Amino acid sequence: MVLASAPDKNVFSAGPVPNALTIDVEDYYQVSGFESRVARNQWHLYPSRVKENTERLLVILRRRQVRATFFVLGWVGQNCPDLVRQIRDEGHEIGAHSFWHHRIYTQSPKAFREDLVRTVQLLGDLAGQPIRCYRAPSFSITRASWWALEILVQEGFRYDCSVFPIWHDRYGAPGAPLGIYRVETAAGPIWEFPPAVYRFLGIPVPCGGGGYFRLYPLWWSLWCLRAIRRQDRPFLFYLHPWELDPQQPRLPGPLVNRFRHYWNLSATARRLEVLLDEFPFAPVSQVMEQYLRQKGTEFPVVRISELSKPTGIATARAIKPAEGVKLR
Repeated sequence: MVLASAPDKNVFSAGPVPNALTIDVEDYYQVSGFESRVARNQWHLYPSRVKENTERLLVILRRRQVRATFFVLGWVGQNCPDLVRQIRDEGHEIGAHSFWHHRIYTQSPKAFREDLVRTVQLLGDLAGQPIRCYRAPSFSITRASWWALEILVQEGFRYDCSVFPIWHDRYGAPGAPLGIYRVETAAGPIWEFPPAVYRFLGIPVPCGGGGYFRLYPLWWSLWCLRAIRRQDRPFLFYLHPWELDPQQPRLPGPLVNRFRHYWNLSATARRLEVLLDEFPFAPVSQVMEQYLRQKGTEFPVVRISELSKPTGIATARAIKPAEGVKLR
């Protein structure tokens, strides 16, 4: 089923740039928080709930005629190919989320490329179109793995949504730009669209979805997202299908990981509907294309050599479209 024409709040050719809605399609037992207890070669032994949870998300989006980018785990695509085709047929964008959900900074460049190529070939065949958007497992493009951006360019990616400009025990790039920026690599440029972060009293506050969306009071999440929009920039929001499933099996693991994973699951669907009613959303590629066309002045850009400096991330300089920014 293909979505009908979108309502006015999701028209992309004119008006304010919409925000990017992204879904990381993985099952409850495939998250990084439980990888020490759930071996990848045992994934097939766990009852899968990813199809029904993703279909529940699709129903919510269909009712509001909202399209999103679905970053699909290659393993899920291999085992649920009809789900990928369903996502495509309903007008959503397919992005890559690796095959085995290994955090990039635990891999060698060779292993990362092999995983990436396998995923892209599989998802591209299922989607019937090139895969141009990427999200790393657990936002694991960090100071220890900037090299992955160059490989993404070499493999044909235009957009990455993996660099979280905060500190976290599992991910993060403190000091990275909060908004959209371009990264120059030896292989060419790639656009980075980070998850939503609002600087409150000088502190970068993550407010772009996931556990933060379940942990914070809803009013605080909405306040931060409105504040980002007042800065005249779109935000990127992310969610996982398992976050709409309070009945999922409970897995053993460290207390902090269980708290992060299971907290407030019963509220996610209702909160998501409130979010969709307030803000316009679109897939990453459409948001990026409209944003780059409408901005029309200067774009932040950093070089991968600057990102790799041990002192942290260099201040992004600005470039004008005349210097060669290309939308495609």
